[in-house]
Amino acid sequence: MNIAPVTADDAFAESVDPSVSCSSCDAVCCRLTVVVMPEDRIPRHLTTDTAQGLEVMARDEEGWCVAVDHARMCCSIYEQRPAICRKFAMGSPYCRDERATYREQMLRGIPLVLRDE
Repeated sequence: MNIAPVTADDAFAESVDPSVSCSSCDAVCCRLTVVVMPEDRIPRHLTTDTAQGLEVMARDEEGWCVAVDHARMCCSIYEQRPAICRKFAMGSPYCRDERATYREQMLRGIPLVLRDE
């Protein structure tokens, strides 16, 4: 996965664990709900609307963001990805929490549960 590194200027840089790497992950972040903001320039065929009226990145049958290029395991719209994806920091507390939840569920044999919009 292509995730921008956190810089020293970022407010929570000290909370990021530099030992966490996307290369040792199952792209858990690519299965989270991604709200598309009005200023995001996302092709409409990659989005859907929730029952609450939020525009979100669409998901495929397996729960992956439809922008994921499965052959290369990277974002196919990386340069124009939503702002929330740009802010998601590899190794941040949120990243580590999502990875831990995913790992625990997999070890216990619990299938991935998509979080509804």
